[in-house]
Amino acid sequence: MAAWSTILLTVLSAACATSGQTRTEQADQNAPATLTFWSTGGDDETAIFQKAADLYHRKHANVTVKVQTLSWDDAYAKLLAAATSRSGPDIISGGMTWTIQFGARGAMVDLRKHGLESLKAQAQPAQWASATSPDGSVYGVPLDMSTLALYYRTDLLEKAGIDSPPKTWDELVEDIGKLKAAGIKKPYSQDWGNLDWIGYFNYLYQAGGTFYTPDCKPSLDTPQAEQALKYWVDLYREHGAPTASVEASDALDTGTALVVGGNWIAKGIDVNKPKLKGKWAMTALPAGPAGPTTFIGGRAIGVTSFSKYAQTGADFVAFMYSDEAIAAIVEEARKRNLPYIPPRPDKVVNASSFTPEQAQVFEASIRAGKAAPGCPGWDESAPDVSKQLQSAILGKADVKTALAEAAKVMERNAG
Repeated sequence: MAAWSTILLTVLSAACATSGQTRTEQADQNAPATLTFWSTGGDDETAIFQKAADLYHRKHANVTVKVQTLSWDDAYAKLLAAATSRSGPDIISGGMTWTIQFGARGAMVDLRKHGLESLKAQAQPAQWASATSPDGSVYGVPLDMSTLALYYRTDLLEKAGIDSPPKTWDELVEDIGKLKAAGIKKPYSQDWGNLDWIGYFNYLYQAGGTFYTPDCKPSLDTPQAEQALKYWVDLYREHGAPTASVEASDALDTGTALVVGGNWIAKGIDVNKPKLKGKWAMTALPAGPAGPTTFIGGRAIGVTSFSKYAQTGADFVAFMYSDEAIAAIVEEARKRNLPYIPPRPDKVVNASSFTPEQAQVFEASIRAGKAAPGCPGWDESAPDVSKQLQSAILGKADVKTALAEAAKVMERNAG
């Protein structure tokens, strides 16, 4: 996210100056139409969504949807620039809360106007809430899901006399101690979310805390937020989690016993690390005092207000929730060994690109999961919030000070 923060500040004033919804001349919906879809991710991910676009074309011969790649590094900046200039793609996808920010600037269609609030019944509730504006506007809907798991070396746990992976915070700390006592030098590390707000998110919600109150006020001045940050900091400072980010499969391959990583890691371990075959497994993250709540990531998809094909674009977005579109995406994802979890919880086990056993772990995490805050200013705040959390981990600030400074950032950007 830091890659776009500087650009964000330079264009924010112009974006706010044009925040009113502009009227766009709509094209004849029966005439041939070519829609551009800017998809945040990699080229392989563009290819799997293009399969759904091609299927849509076969059902609507006069409509062509061309999917184009935006890299995560600069996608937000490019999309914000398009929103500001009122020119660019017809359809966009990006971070779960991005469409809220663009919608607040008048750059997105409220999909309720096209009946897409009906998709709410099919989506994961917390993820839908994350993509929905506080005022109820639906500028984007979930396109896919991602989550975390605890990957572990079965052989190293056995060496330490541990029968099963840790299920609670206390068991995690206890097992780290057992692994160290057994001579295992690298007992634990975190990949996705290392020194980042996503890493803290899991502990915050597992402790019963939240980033914001329901009315979008910063909520980091609570005992739960303090308990979560202290526990997370201790994993680094007391229990040896490395502050340097190590990709989860590399960590497992080089002797780390317990690793927190994203769901996509499961697709590549046996392929990229053949020596680990039969020596690793995965489970849900250890639960905190308030439960097992785990971060749910993913992308939102929406239609720009400056598109001449808003109705067609909305129909395409709805099509992405259909059984046939999901089946086409999953088939292509499997061919490319890509991780893909549909936005519909009922499809996680039966229609993701993972094995049923892996998908069951992710389904459990998703069922109890929460997604990023959909509050005003969160995307602008997130990089600096991460810096404040890092200050506690690195010993530059105490827990209360770090949380107070993070809350100030959130408050400042809320207006």
